[in-house]
Amino acid sequence: MSVAARRRVRARVEGTVQGVGFRPFVFRLARELGLAGWVQNDQLGVLVEVEGEEGAVGRFLERLAAEAPPLARVERITAEEVESQGERGFSILASERQGTPEALVSPDTATCDDCVRELLDPSDRRYRYPFINCTTCGPRFTIVRGVPYDRPLTTMAGFTMCAACRAEYEDPLDRRFHAQPNACPACGPSLSLVTARGGVLDARDPLSAAAEGLEDGLIVAVKGIGGYHLACRADVEPVVAALRGRKQREDKPFALMAPDADAARALVDLSPTEEDLLGGRERPIVIARRRADAVVAPSVAPLSPDLGVMLPYSPLHHLLLREVGRPLVMTSGNVSDEPIAYEDRDAVARLDAIADLFVRHDRPIQTRTDDSVLRSIAGRRTPLMLRRSRGYVPDSLALPLEAPPLVAGGAELKNTFCLAKGRRAWVGPHIGDLRNWETLRSFREGVAHFERLFAIAPRVFAHDTHPDYLSTREALEREDVETIAVQHHHAHLAACLAEHGELGPAVGAIYDGTGYGSDGTVWGGELLVGGLAGFDRAGLLWPVRMPGGERAITEPWRMACSWLAAASGDGSDPDPTRHLAPLIDARLWGPVRELARGGMASPSTSSMGRLFDAVAALCGVRARVNYEGQAAAELEALCDRRERGTYPLPLATERPDGPLLFDARATVAALVADLAGGADPARAGARFHNAVADATAAACVRLAGERGLEVAVLSGGVFQNRLLLERTTERLAGAGLRVLVPERLPPNDGGISYGQAAVAAARG
Repeated sequence: MSVAARRRVRARVEGTVQGVGFRPFVFRLARELGLAGWVQNDQLGVLVEVEGEEGAVGRFLERLAAEAPPLARVERITAEEVESQGERGFSILASERQGTPEALVSPDTATCDDCVRELLDPSDRRYRYPFINCTTCGPRFTIVRGVPYDRPLTTMAGFTMCAACRAEYEDPLDRRFHAQPNACPACGPSLSLVTARGGVLDARDPLSAAAEGLEDGLIVAVKGIGGYHLACRADVEPVVAALRGRKQREDKPFALMAPDADAARALVDLSPTEEDLLGGRERPIVIARRRADAVVAPSVAPLSPDLGVMLPYSPLHHLLLREVGRPLVMTSGNVSDEPIAYEDRDAVARLDAIADLFVRHDRPIQTRTDDSVLRSIAGRRTPLMLRRSRGYVPDSLALPLEAPPLVAGGAELKNTFCLAKGRRAWVGPHIGDLRNWETLRSFREGVAHFERLFAIAPRVFAHDTHPDYLSTREALEREDVETIAVQHHHAHLAACLAEHGELGPAVGAIYDGTGYGSDGTVWGGELLVGGLAGFDRAGLLWPVRMPGGERAITEPWRMACSWLAAASGDGSDPDPTRHLAPLIDARLWGPVRELARGGMASPSTSSMGRLFDAVAALCGVRARVNYEGQAAAELEALCDRRERGTYPLPLATERPDGPLLFDARATVAALVADLAGGADPARAGARFHNAVADATAAACVRLAGERGLEVAVLSGGVFQNRLLLERTTERLAGAGLRVLVPERLPPNDGGISYGQAAVAAARG
């Protein structure tokens, strides 16, 4: 064929195409089709030129996206004809690092089956090597320092490949062809075993020594992909109880790591959806129903019918779990309310009073990243994201409109940040509750890293309207940005709409525990009508007092007292029900009742989360909580799901043009009467859930009809409640509304930052 008869095309490939084996795939595809040219990473993604017979070039372009590697996500391919050069070979060029970085970064991905086989093969040179990886698995986001994704811009830069690894890296037919973290025992990272005081132990096999320690009942800090875990046997109560005491985590369930799927099935009953989630490449913690015969210590998940289970996702985890041969508690390496430790020196300093031993390695972690948490929802094709972090971050989310370069600071609880520009947003990993120096430092470090990684110089800082949030203060203290305040519940509504590519308007039921309202009161049971640009408060839960302010959040019996006082109406002297009375000091009831009737330090709230707390206390579930949402979660767990009865929850208005009011005073009165008559709290709790679902659907349908809307949004932390979400969704769908629920982000405050970014973009 003459040079003139040949066709040459330059193709720009955008999306998640770096660090996922895309260049090796292009190389092999071009060779298979007999094409010449080159491929390279650059600041925008992947650039490729191919030259050859016209039909072969056409087939190449067709297959470029259709047959991309499993971890790749091709968003766009643009091709242009260029002058033929008569090339005969195909090569991978060095990465181009000029210009503004726009390339996307892949999340960390669980060890693939091929690598696991090698890991367990005594004849393989990487047998039992805890850092085995290839182009389809291993660390990505947690080791990357910049783009394009090449070894010098990762934390593997300090490890020089040996001749054998270099040969694999340069062989187009090898699955480690241009695998940036490629390493082996001769040239890569290594493990060490360290005491609580930081002394290195002389252990020939640190992993086996750690497994022996775990078997003997020790608590071991394990350095993983995105930070340290605290591990111990899950079947020995004194050991798990000791971990609880040292970690200062009283009741919140611990996550478990099972050696394999069979071991996971012995712990929880898994639906097909949950099986897929558990074994997916993201390897999240999956919340599933505990088996009655599960061999776990009571302290693993006190009072919960569910367990959070995950499978090994790094070679180190695979080896450790196989060595121990039983499920382990595998919880975040931190003291309660602090971010996970990820730097070695900091880990020893912060975890020395918790862990007996440390298994660490010398591959630095660039970005701390906690485990993601999901649960399945009946009738929905997608699971409910409860915490979005490892395996999902930093996948970008589209925005339905153009955004200026901006940062959004998120909320106080379950904080995440978000950076955005154009039609793309990046939500950072779960940070935690932004209430102390450690979490604020993590927030600042994360924002700065994302600014560098995605080349964003923010001109706007979107923040919550609450003046005392640390994220709000962070925004107001920056002098280089315009600030935009976004009301908390509007951000929830906007996040769900934007995630689904919609601008609104829609009617939204936004239920959570606490949010600073536009009128200065505590919101949390809101019916909003609006879109990204703005909203109207079209309805709310009947406001009651929070006796003692924030103490009512940690002491649900106070909210029970407040709702009983509201329900009495006639000023009578309500007494606690027989289920609640044993849980509280009767001497406190009178003073708190007076606060509930308008005392000092008792702000008004429309919070649905606080109503759930009150009902949990009235049903005898819990008078005090040790973590956010505990009472409501345990109330949901108590409910008899077969119960279809309900309580009254009327919709009222105080004036013709005023917002709808959920008058839960009638609900509480009916529930108390039911319990006083001997009703089982499990049935009473279910009837309460049904009442809220019925009233929510009725209100949304009414508002949608009045405003000519077809879309209903359900969001806010209360909708982590599976029973409430399933029944509300069912009723709304039955009424003909299209129901939107957060899918790629949590309904809780972990999605707030993205909603703030969407609102800021809409306001221009």
